[in-house]
Amino acid sequence: MATDRYGHDLYNGTAEAAAHLDRAVEHLLFFRPEVTEAVDDLLRAAPAAPVAHAFAAYLGVLGTEPTAAAAARKRFDAFAAGFDTSKCSARERLHTAAAASLLAGDLRRGSALLEELTTACPRDALALFVGHQLDFLTGDAPRLRDRIGGALSAWEDDDPHRGPLLGMYAFGLEESGHYTHARETGSAAVERNRHDVWAIHAIAHTYEMQGRFADGTAFLDARAADWSGGNFLTVHNWWHYALYALEAGRPDTALGVYDTTLHHGGSRGVAMELLDAAAMLWRFHLAGSDQTRRWEALADAWSARADPPFYAFNDVHAVMSYVGAGRVAEARRLIDGRRNWLAEPGAHTVTNHAMTADVGLPVCEALVAYAGGDHDTVMDLLWPLRRRLHEFGGSHAQRDALQQTLVEAALRSGRHDLARVLISERTALRPDSPYNRLSAARLAGSPGE
Repeated sequence: MATDRYGHDLYNGTAEAAAHLDRAVEHLLFFRPEVTEAVDDLLRAAPAAPVAHAFAAYLGVLGTEPTAAAAARKRFDAFAAGFDTSKCSARERLHTAAAASLLAGDLRRGSALLEELTTACPRDALALFVGHQLDFLTGDAPRLRDRIGGALSAWEDDDPHRGPLLGMYAFGLEESGHYTHARETGSAAVERNRHDVWAIHAIAHTYEMQGRFADGTAFLDARAADWSGGNFLTVHNWWHYALYALEAGRPDTALGVYDTTLHHGGSRGVAMELLDAAAMLWRFHLAGSDQTRRWEALADAWSARADPPFYAFNDVHAVMSYVGAGRVAEARRLIDGRRNWLAEPGAHTVTNHAMTADVGLPVCEALVAYAGGDHDTVMDLLWPLRRRLHEFGGSHAQRDALQQTLVEAALRSGRHDLARVLISERTALRPDSPYNRLSAARLAGSPGE
């Protein structure tokens, strides 16, 4: 029986299989597309290894692609049907159970099982990475931080993979509001490996959350060769670059990035890239900027996917695209379809059920209302949710498009008391933000103020 560098058992595996697993983990930690080929090699070399099948299952779920998840579930079920888990170590049983939970749609149970695993085996880099991504997908900032923080003491300073752990920890710190600590920790990770795109991404978030757009742009410019191509985060980090430009009053730069990177004729059409494109265009929409041509192309891309209920965060960005393109009927069809799904037997067993019912559908309805100029309804829907939006996933920076929608609705509906509260909250956190200053000026110039 072979084992990899972190002690995973590879049943009937060889040293070659262990090397494939090590290579797959390495690619995963640095968001390299080569991880897919490495896992395929691992499955061929160790077809009876639970960790190999769990790894493939994780890849099928983390991209929030329903088609990939369905294919991964079919393959995993075929393996599990003929495998006796009593032969596994406790660690491999937990990997198997976590993978099965994720493929069944229970992200929170899968997350808890992986946390149980890393409590016992804090140097399981695969479990830490997957758990961290699940914390992001479910919007659980404390666990995003503490899952990694709780394992760091088990990693020696000279371990080559301590760097990526620091990058993960930096993102958890940032989402928990510890911006200086996050930036210092992320910088330490980047010093270890300049291609640590998750750590670069974490630092980019700290500048965004503090309204330090010039500093963020300078940071990404200085490391452009390290993050701007050849990894799964390329488009998302370009989104951060475009967001800095937009917020700094350079919309032409933001649109240039949009057209060359975020969405164009050669885009892959994957959900995580489409939602970045939608979140960018929605900010233009809130500013009253006509982007009809771009909205039409983006709405076509979402429509071509014809996604089943899978991840409410994606649904919201599809609805953004439909209403941005003036295709309200398509937005309504998606909303009605999700509402019907909520009533189906067994739907409540998946994490996305609560995400959709409690947050996703009200937000989608608010977007449709906003497009129709019904700002009172937007307020009625979003005001009660403004401190719960994290429950359907994403980051603070991503969800800020919805927070800005609420500000705009408050101003346009004449709810100046609520607008004052929202703008005051934002200004206290980001006093240098041009958007916050402009919103405050609009409020000050409103009748009755």
